[in-house]
Amino acid sequence: MTDTKPFTREDMARAPMKLLRDGRVANAVVTRVEVGGRFWTVKDFSSRPWWVRTFIAPFLLKRELAILDRLRGVEGVSQESFRIDRTAMAVLFMEGANIGREPARVTPLYLESFEKLLRTMHARGVVHLDVRGTGNVMIRPDGSPGLIDFQASLYTGWMPEFLRRLLEDFDMSGALKKWLQFQPDAMGEERRRELERINGLRKFWIFRGYFGLKKH
Repeated sequence: MTDTKPFTREDMARAPMKLLRDGRVANAVVTRVEVGGRFWTVKDFSSRPWWVRTFIAPFLLKRELAILDRLRGVEGVSQESFRIDRTAMAVLFMEGANIGREPARVTPLYLESFEKLLRTMHARGVVHLDVRGTGNVMIRPDGSPGLIDFQASLYTGWMPEFLRRLLEDFDMSGALKKWLQFQPDAMGEERRRELERINGLRKFWIFRGYFGLKKH
């Protein structure tokens, strides 16, 4: 997290703003806000019911900011984030597009770099758990991968090894799925077998539909 707040809610109220996602009742309203010539992604629960503002929002915001702090220095993850107030947080906006909109740019080199990004996160004790779809997987202007939206992420440092490895496999299956989707001829048999193995494990995951592990 940043040591100081780049802006307040009052600053945000006067700033140019674009709605990115309204979400459901227990999810934040997500906007892009421009302050001082810089763009930020803001997650804001202030318009949600009192029980969301009181119990859910503080927990989700604190956890996501802690995850981002653990990933400080990881290339491909936004490096600036902060708590605006009890019901809102901001993350420096990541330029680029999700890979579903730029399929021609999803090269074997990109996918190898995406795998490396996931392994680097796992080494920090973080699993994203929402990368099987394309919405959170970015291709940045320089062609490198990026990840956004860590709300479903978990810290694995306290977990037994079998559970940590299982969750890391679920994450990696998101990269392998993208090989199959965008570069099947370059995927190779080893990656295909690994994807089949992990997909077999997912059938027994009792929290299907949660933590980003729903079927896309």
